[in-house]
Amino acid sequence: MPATDCQEIVIISGKGGTGKTSLVAALAVHFGSAILVDCDVDAADLHLLLSPEILEKHEFYSGHEAEITAAHCTGCGSCHNLCRFNAIQPTVTAHGREIFLVDPLACEGCGVCVHFCPVGAIAFPERRCGEWYISSTRCGPMVHARLDIAAENSGKLVSTVRREARRLAEKNHHRLILVDGPPGIGCPVIAALTGASLVVIVTEPTVAGEHDLERVLALCRHFRIPTLVCLNKWDLNPEMTVKMEQNATRAGAGLLGRIRYDPEVTRAQLLARTVMEHDCAAGADIARISENLVHVGRQYGISI
Repeated sequence: MPATDCQEIVIISGKGGTGKTSLVAALAVHFGSAILVDCDVDAADLHLLLSPEILEKHEFYSGHEAEITAAHCTGCGSCHNLCRFNAIQPTVTAHGREIFLVDPLACEGCGVCVHFCPVGAIAFPERRCGEWYISSTRCGPMVHARLDIAAENSGKLVSTVRREARRLAEKNHHRLILVDGPPGIGCPVIAALTGASLVVIVTEPTVAGEHDLERVLALCRHFRIPTLVCLNKWDLNPEMTVKMEQNATRAGAGLLGRIRYDPEVTRAQLLARTVMEHDCAAGADIARISENLVHVGRQYGISI
């Protein structure tokens, strides 16, 4: 099966905590056979519900980091004077010689110090930022990642896990990729959206949710990706729910459905289960959303 036959549905939100990961996991159980991708690499938690067994582990490198070789440093201070991020500071060796060292947490990898060091004492290796994995779950293969402590997510890691998911889909003849996207509208979200077949925005009926939805809808319009909106915990503020759905429709998005507030969702999470594997009313809502996703997907030429 060509890769182009595989449909990639990306679930995103304007902020964290709206329930997109719970929805992705529930949809994975409902559809039964999909490639799962956790692109929220800054705070990955899809694994908490799906308990993946890691099959492959790969290191991820992105950008560069300056490293001063103490034995070669003459202490001239050129690098210290040129660094605009205050990442290079003086220190004194055990023999009383002043040299300079790089603070890896402050280094932005610009390379100015490397270029201007008069004695070539500064190396510029690639920066290790984390790991990415291919795992198996009870719902199908899963591609996910973990950033190292203090490592930044530029979107490159998101693109990496998505690329591997598409490769797996082509290799194993999967027709569906479900992506748990990052929150917000920044670079990681753009990396998760590019080339997607369909976007689902999960939001909540609050003032902040209304504002965030407006921003995410504008981003999806920019990339001209078919977009659906799902209101989570809609019954906590029915009036705001109606208003946000009307705004979404005016912005050109479709309505996927509503999920009620249900304390049993939290209990399911504590048991490492999805909503579809636990006796809770919200499970019926997500079952209807799954059916709507198949029906609405056909309107966009997407076969799920």
